[in-house]
Amino acid sequence: MEWEIKIPEMELLSIIHGHGLLAAFIFLLVNLSPSSSLPQGYGLPYMTSNVKEVLGKSFDYIIVGGGTAGCPLAATLSEKFSVLLIERGGSPYENPMLLDKKYFGFPFLQTDEFSSVAQRFISRDGVPNLRGRVLGGTSTINAGFYSRASADFIKRVGWDEKLVKEAYEWAESKVVFKPLLTKWNSAVKSGLLEAGILPYNGFSWDHIAGTKIGGTVFDANRKRHISADLLERGNSSNIVVLLNATVKNIVFRSDDKGKKSIVRGIRFINSNGSINQTYESYLTQPENSSPQGDVILSAGAIGSPQILLLSGIGPKGHLGNFSIPLLLDLKGVGQDMQDNPGITLILRAKPEYRLPESPQVVGIAKDFKFVVEGFVLPVSFNATTLMRISIKLAFPESKGRLELNNTDPRQNPVVLFNYLAEEKDLRECVQMVQLVKKVARSRSIARFLGAKPLINVTSNPNELRNFCRKNVRTYYHFHGGCSIGSVIDNDYKVIGVKGLRVIDGSTLSESPGTNPMATLLMLGRYQGIKILKEREDASAFGNQQHP
Repeated sequence: MEWEIKIPEMELLSIIHGHGLLAAFIFLLVNLSPSSSLPQGYGLPYMTSNVKEVLGKSFDYIIVGGGTAGCPLAATLSEKFSVLLIERGGSPYENPMLLDKKYFGFPFLQTDEFSSVAQRFISRDGVPNLRGRVLGGTSTINAGFYSRASADFIKRVGWDEKLVKEAYEWAESKVVFKPLLTKWNSAVKSGLLEAGILPYNGFSWDHIAGTKIGGTVFDANRKRHISADLLERGNSSNIVVLLNATVKNIVFRSDDKGKKSIVRGIRFINSNGSINQTYESYLTQPENSSPQGDVILSAGAIGSPQILLLSGIGPKGHLGNFSIPLLLDLKGVGQDMQDNPGITLILRAKPEYRLPESPQVVGIAKDFKFVVEGFVLPVSFNATTLMRISIKLAFPESKGRLELNNTDPRQNPVVLFNYLAEEKDLRECVQMVQLVKKVARSRSIARFLGAKPLINVTSNPNELRNFCRKNVRTYYHFHGGCSIGSVIDNDYKVIGVKGLRVIDGSTLSESPGTNPMATLLMLGRYQGIKILKEREDASAFGNQQHP
């Protein structure tokens, strides 16, 4: 195997100078990327970074984005159809740093716009944020906490409750585990209870009020399991995974009457190549009256609306600013963007040598409005970490938008979340700080630290409003941009075109459960089953029409 190190020399020298050779070695491992053909993991489908292997070829379905929803979707559709799964990042299976819990958080430390597994962006609010850029998406780099959506959420969105349960269980049986509580997480659990986040519910998959132990994607051997593992559940002979390829736009044709646009395929570039060197792959064209498959965007709340805009689907005026030919004036694309505002209290000012720890327990308080967790995250490549208690607002009212910055699909679009812009969000942030202070100052946390934490946060409500404005952070649960009703219909089909769907976090109107990972894993499986059933019904109808 040949390996490619996509790191500028001066950046590497800077790390060596600032943190030492060990830190530089860890940084290289985190950012290693295989350059061409890839060894296949057990049961995984064929993977390649050679764009020429899929150039001009046709597939029943093309899924853009091998992330949290895209992988289970590909596995499900492959049961009966050929699938091209295209991912802008590389494979995590050749990078031991991504799947070992002792390196949790390391991908967050060194990020760039074009090559790192965590792509950094800063919203117009001035808040730093991250996107996954690797097979498995954010499930490969996140905290790994697993909790289903609430029963109320499932009812509100109108999903089939029985099928939802089956889809959750399908994912859980492969990639989710019951954790063995660490000393840190035991202290956090007790601190949550001391702060009045009751009752104690023990272990549960469900999103329920009080304090509970949730699932984790880390197994007993501290190995991370990711959405890409679910590809093993599919028909591997029906899946091709193209890595390190970024979709530039969707290719369309007109119907027989020239009135409606039909998806023909995708146009993409090598993620490390020139934006002007493009390649194309296509959907299999059906015979007679057989139904056609779809291009399905599963590129996330940033990527999916960006691809629609680059394809000429979005607000007419905005597309005109970039000389993008208008295909469909769909004003909802990029609208209703939301992120859950978070506040973090650091328990000790000075970093210490301690292994990183992902959260295993959660406090769900104030009618599900607040979610509280504890983290131990690295702050440098020399293995120093900080302990922190974090809280998020589950149902913010403030909304923003996403717009193009340029026409390079590898670069981040412009995103504005409008954190705490609504008065209600600001009032609730004050309540959040008051609650997270109680947890951080609990006796249980103090016993774990061996001393009272130094939490210098005011108690004055007016001053807390300013504290919130200055210290609001992301919880990395951003969503929206392709909302049901304004961009897609109830079958997740893009309104006004044929052969195009969106299935990912951009379709969510809120972040379900403690965090959206569980529900996005479920959504990929759930919608995949729905599509298979739709195709089966359409084929049966066609056979009746043409006996």
